[in-house]
Amino acid sequence: MDRKLKLFLIKSFAVLAVIHLAYFIYGYVKFKGLQEIYDNTEFYRFKFYDDVSISHVFVTGLFLFFFVIFLFINHPKKSNSISQKLRMGGILLLVSFLSLTFFISYSFGFNAKLRTVLPEKDLNKDKTLLNVLQPFLYNYTSYSSENLFNPKNILYPKPYPVVELRDTVYYEPGNNKDYSSTELRYYSIDTLRMLSSDDKKLSDRSKVVLGILGLNAEELGRRFISKKEIGDSTEILFQGIEVYPEYDDKMCVFLENKYLFFPLHSIPEQKQQYQNAVKRYNLLYNYSQDSLLVSFQKLDVLFKKYGVEAEIVPKDLTKDVFYYRDHRQEPLNAIRNTYERKGLRDKFATLDRLFYKPNYLHPSIREIFFSAVIGVWFILLVMYLIWNFTRKNLSSDSIKENS
Repeated sequence: MDRKLKLFLIKSFAVLAVIHLAYFIYGYVKFKGLQEIYDNTEFYRFKFYDDVSISHVFVTGLFLFFFVIFLFINHPKKSNSISQKLRMGGILLLVSFLSLTFFISYSFGFNAKLRTVLPEKDLNKDKTLLNVLQPFLYNYTSYSSENLFNPKNILYPKPYPVVELRDTVYYEPGNNKDYSSTELRYYSIDTLRMLSSDDKKLSDRSKVVLGILGLNAEELGRRFISKKEIGDSTEILFQGIEVYPEYDDKMCVFLENKYLFFPLHSIPEQKQQYQNAVKRYNLLYNYSQDSLLVSFQKLDVLFKKYGVEAEIVPKDLTKDVFYYRDHRQEPLNAIRNTYERKGLRDKFATLDRLFYKPNYLHPSIREIFFSAVIGVWFILLVMYLIWNFTRKNLSSDSIKENS
């Protein structure tokens, strides 16, 4: 490959780099804000009818047209060797790929602006607020759900969390199921840690520990929940004292839900659930009502930030929460927490996908894209080989004439 051709190829890749930069800037500028993020928002999928698609086809065609012309102009007069042809084939494949991926640079620009407007730290802060306040934000019909709201979901304060035991009580001899009822009992979950060697043989030392706890080996076996090896130690979970959540004065339906609106990445979900439970308990029982009011005011700002329709008045919602905290037998059919629930969840599901599962080459165009790259490369390669062969014949004829 002579110097003239090398210089032309360097200039060609420089032009491609400038075009990619232009599309990156265009994607950065075209980002319209968080309110325009919808559940079907993806990185650019090449729609064939908008400004990016139309300009992409036009710019790609124009570039390849002039690239081929100047490639032939700058081609050396003598024919290339097989190794040079293979190298040129690889270069043409790279050219075809870069000339068909301007829309991917557009997507990178879109993503860069998204992360500027909403840094990951701010996204996690918004998720945390929603995770803490989630039990206040359900539709009133959800508060009768045993899956969401039951004593097993209470994580704080002590002696929670608890384990639930179901006992069937029969009122007639012979275990007649028609005359029976189910009783629910709740026990605190206590932890015992000992050396694994002590656990296996229940040495005198571990018997002393059990004695201090008021248990013997047989009693521990009856109350056993689970066992986990941690290094050279064994952690045993067992039933502790019986607790009565229904008679707990500082327990309400808002504390009986450990589920997360959207978990934060890279932090164990159990840790998040517990931290949120502590914050929620403090808002309800340890802090003044103004603290919960401030949290709902932040929530109101969050709805506006993401363009979610809401009719929440922070003062009214705060009054409702404390009313139902103190009137636990009242049905929650008047809690004033109306907002677009599906829209908010879809918004965060989309943001989660854009942040942590970015897909710059949408599946709907993947086959078409790779087919186009291979097709353009094949056409360029065939044209190059034909021109190279023609130059070889012209060179041979010129030698004959001179001789």
